[in-house]
Amino acid sequence: MPAATLIISVYDKAKELDLILTALTVQNFKDFEVIIAEDGQSRGIRELADNWKSKSHLLISHITQEDSGFRKNKILNEAIRNSGSDYLVFIDGDCIPHPDFMKAHIENKVQDTVLCGRRVNLTESISKKISRESILNLNYSRIKLSEVLFSAFNKKRNEFNFNIEEGFIIKNKKLRSILMNEDEHILGCNFSVHKNVLEKINGFDENYEGPGLGEDSDIEYRMRLIGVKFRSIRNLAVQYHIYHPKTIESDKNMEYYRKVTASKEYFCKNGLVKSEK
Repeated sequence: MPAATLIISVYDKAKELDLILTALTVQNFKDFEVIIAEDGQSRGIRELADNWKSKSHLLISHITQEDSGFRKNKILNEAIRNSGSDYLVFIDGDCIPHPDFMKAHIENKVQDTVLCGRRVNLTESISKKISRESILNLNYSRIKLSEVLFSAFNKKRNEFNFNIEEGFIIKNKKLRSILMNEDEHILGCNFSVHKNVLEKINGFDENYEGPGLGEDSDIEYRMRLIGVKFRSIRNLAVQYHIYHPKTIESDKNMEYYRKVTASKEYFCKNGLVKSEK
């Protein structure tokens, strides 16, 4: 059994997925499996996954579902069911992990605790420069202190970098205790948790059918109801988000989320198992 399962949520982004899989070959922690969780059935994704499975040392599986609207939570639940380890790491199909990404999640894991990371939001121009070569030679992960300081003090977030300070690795524990929040919040593209914690709340709520809230705010709320803790691994588990136009969150999701928080029920009915509880 691998030490961890990395679940990549994907929708029709074969080029980005190829870059992610390339970055997984240079991870400094190796003992993990990969599940490509595709909310759809793209030919390009299927061919890419098959090619990687045949040529690489990565332990890859590819699961799909009918392309019938935004149903990310449904495919994430299927990925949980198919996972072969008891520790799950979640990323999105447009986020490229730093070479120490998996290592940071594994070395810091604690039972009944969610590890919460962040991401560097690359600009459109920088995103176009990311290539397999820049990943294999590790150039994509080298950020200078001068760049970090420039970004941190630039409130307008210039064309050269968006919040690039998120890409700076900080390992000193004392410094981290000063800079990091003790109680962090989940970002759906970068978090990890033991599988049994998600099983306790019945996984992701499939009643969310649209972007926003369902894959992070909702499960965070329900996990807090059962006493789960949240710990920051910001500036440890670094990832780089490939540019795309901003996603508009679903109003229906917000309405449903208000009902969830009002009910104060941690166990969703339409999740890993279908229940009347």
